[in-house]
Amino acid sequence: MRVDLDEDVDVLLGRLLVARGFDCLSAFEAGNLAWTDVQQLEFAAEQGRILVTHNRVDFENLASVWWNDSRDHAGLILAVRRARTYELLRRVLPVLVTYDQTGWRNVVLYA
Repeated sequence: MRVDLDEDVDVLLGRLLVARGFDCLSAFEAGNLAWTDVQQLEFAAEQGRILVTHNRVDFENLASVWWNDSRDHAGLILAVRRARTYELLRRVLPVLVTYDQTGWRNVVLYA
């Protein structure tokens, strides 16, 4: 499963996902720091990566705009901000395996 972490998500989550067999890339590793939300989603879509972010409101709105414009993304996980990294891992793992990679197309789920 290919995953992309927005810059507001702790890079430790990426390492923990990689240790569990996920192909995970952080915004830091990709050189995408300080990119706009649109740029982050475009990158994840081009790479076929499910984007994990804490930025719920902006990405809910962005997903709606993309849906209305018939633009596809590879999936979004909107994760609670207050969770510590290991708690976030426990929340994200079951959500990630809800679908296979292709089943995530245009899906928005909460963790």
